[in-house]
Amino acid sequence: MSEATCFSSEEPCILFFSGGTALAPIAASLTQYTRNAVHVITTFDSGGSSAELRRVFNMPAVGDVRARILALADSELPGHAEITELFAYRLPLDASAAELRHELESLVAGTHPLAMAVPEPLRTAAIHQLGVFYSLLPEIMNLSGASIGNLALAAGYLEHARQLEPVATLFSRLVHARGIVKPVVNACAHLCVELENGEIIVGQHQFTGKTASAITSPIRKLWLSASLNDARPISVRIRPRLEETIRSADLLCYPVGSFFSSVMANLLPDGVSLAIRTASCPKVFIPNLGCDPELFGLSVQDQVAYLLHLAGAEDEPAKALNYLLADVDDARYPGGIPEDWLRKHGIRVRRSELVVEPPYLDADRVCRELMLLAGRPGTTACM
Repeated sequence: MSEATCFSSEEPCILFFSGGTALAPIAASLTQYTRNAVHVITTFDSGGSSAELRRVFNMPAVGDVRARILALADSELPGHAEITELFAYRLPLDASAAELRHELESLVAGTHPLAMAVPEPLRTAAIHQLGVFYSLLPEIMNLSGASIGNLALAAGYLEHARQLEPVATLFSRLVHARGIVKPVVNACAHLCVELENGEIIVGQHQFTGKTASAITSPIRKLWLSASLNDARPISVRIRPRLEETIRSADLLCYPVGSFFSSVMANLLPDGVSLAIRTASCPKVFIPNLGCDPELFGLSVQDQVAYLLHLAGAEDEPAKALNYLLADVDDARYPGGIPEDWLRKHGIRVRRSELVVEPPYLDADRVCRELMLLAGRPGTTACM
């Protein structure tokens, strides 16, 4: 599997800008159609297990990378269930510092039941990474609620000269991931938003509505900062390999997921928007079904306008977006689907019965639509 572009094969290369869990069922289902999917994952999360790792080691967030790799792991791989359970396990929230270290030590020693259950060679590889992390573990780190998979990825990042992409590749190979997972940048940056009421919020965990109170004013601006204590904007740039991967895709997809923190955040680093505009493939947006706390007060039209703005394509919308894939029922979307407005901007609406049980999408139906848009062999190309 090339680290620069997709496979050179008849299977289409579909690239997703999303690191959230909402895409996981679709990502898993798509592996039945193509293993050429590329998942560009944000590294800006400031909550959960990633928060303590970022505080102690000044590193990018790895939680979304871990989750997507595990979602793509080959379920037929011997030891798949066991390695997935190990990497998804979190240390207790209510244990003492001594108890937490003791449990981590048992994982490193391979005597913990979860480690013992993993067959070779997965077991040795997992234990090695946890051992590396333990050797670097400072006394000041709080292990309460720590994700074992995140600790293993952090160890790889620190062991590989603080580079996250090669670690994602190694872990993907370890679990035979059926797709390519790429962190959008290697930089240690944080998300900031400005609300319509003028309030500025620093830190993804403060505005997603998951760990803090949901926002009550619409988000109007999104940018990156270097610290949770400083809202000043910074610029970070993607690597040339990712630019080429975006430009060479057969379909670019802005999928369901937390609209700002998971999808639009991928467009913030320098180089992403230009790569999108110069890619010759179709581009499709799949809006959420009205259950995203980040979209308070925003309609589908607002979302598309924001996407075009961030992609630098307000004057030439077709360079950033060609299709909007939606369910047949407009009532599922805030403000409905603005077909006339989209048509004026050269954006076509594709309708299908996408919802299997509100608010859940039919992953297989979505995948079939994406394959059609990507020009799957044997089907009619859509451009």
